[in-house]
Amino acid sequence: MDPAREKHLLIVFHSQGGGTQRMADAVLAGAREESDVETRMVRALEAGLDDLLWADALILGTPENFGYMSGALKDFFDRTFYPAQGKVDQLPYAVFIKCGNDGSGALFNIERIAKGYPLRKVADPIVHQGDLDDEVLYRCTELGQTLAAGLALGIF
Repeated sequence: MDPAREKHLLIVFHSQGGGTQRMADAVLAGAREESDVETRMVRALEAGLDDLLWADALILGTPENFGYMSGALKDFFDRTFYPAQGKVDQLPYAVFIKCGNDGSGALFNIERIAKGYPLRKVADPIVHQGDLDDEVLYRCTELGQTLAAGLALGIF
């Protein structure tokens, strides 16, 4: 990676009921506090290989659906996994999940698929059950700030 080149942070997410959207918006707000990093937020069904190859780091967001990630995020993985092989090795990533149960199935499967790219987890996941509050939205803002700052400083 050319240190003089502007860094790119990609947020890929899916939301149906609005909770994951609010989390994604908080992640984006935090990331945009770092002026040396260009941040792009794309819905999972619209995100593709070009977006992934553009990114220097990735944040994935999903609701928990039936104990799994959303079908839209799984679709993103399905469409990019094989074409990305050898092109995104060790891409830094983080995850946020809005869940009704415990989110463990969604997280397990996202992390399992991420190992196959292979991506490199650089932050603890945010898994939130139930209604959103200021504390979890603050944590989402911090997640965006953390990944953007890590890129700007060359940590990731």
